[in-house]
Amino acid sequence: MSVETVFGWHAVSAVLGRSPERIRQVWLQAGRDDARMQQLVAELDRHDIACHWVSRRDLDERVEGAHQGVVAEVEPLREWHEGDLTDWLQRGDVTPFLLILDGVTDPHNLGACLRTADAAGVHAVIVPKDKSAPLNPAARKVACGAAETVPLVRVTNLARCLRELKDAGVWLIGTAGEVEATLYDLDLKGPLALVMGAEGKGMRRLTREHCDHLAQIPMQGTVDSLNVSVATGVCLYEAVRQRRPSA
Repeated sequence: MSVETVFGWHAVSAVLGRSPERIRQVWLQAGRDDARMQQLVAELDRHDIACHWVSRRDLDERVEGAHQGVVAEVEPLREWHEGDLTDWLQRGDVTPFLLILDGVTDPHNLGACLRTADAAGVHAVIVPKDKSAPLNPAARKVACGAAETVPLVRVTNLARCLRELKDAGVWLIGTAGEVEATLYDLDLKGPLALVMGAEGKGMRRLTREHCDHLAQIPMQGTVDSLNVSVATGVCLYEAVRQRRPSA
């Protein structure tokens, strides 16, 4: 069975809290005996998960990034497929609130978008199968546990997926810097998928053509664009504001 590496307090704790059976073994930094480490060790012992105390150098060699003294070997989390998304939409349990990332290739941006999506209550994040960032250890670390809570759906044909979402009654709202309408001019309260483009290039032409509306984020200063993860946060939280229950 294939395994993945997860590192950092939030990422490892998220796996331990939601699916401890996926953890094969954990490496911890020798010499650390603070309350946080003691609590983690107690949880690992409770689930009978093997722990290895090693030097910081050993952990540095295992991963690239700030491991914070904890690295875990875990069984991969199954990503959603298009069929899973279709089944979820057909159940109709909740009003869909989705995020679509068209060609975001930086794992750090993917992780940051997942983290914000979790905070905003997004039900799933959809990405094309090709030319998208992998959900690797770096993305999981930045996501701070959100990779365990927000389903990531990789679709073979994004345009077809967009058509299916529209057929299911989901409105597609894309972002584009050159249009006149702003994010704050649109109604974001119903079944919704926010579509964010790639770093620098924006949405691909076919993705753009499938959107029901395009909107820009008003820019008041000298910069003319935002990092995709920052822009995602702005858009998601305007939707959150609008979708709050009326008092």
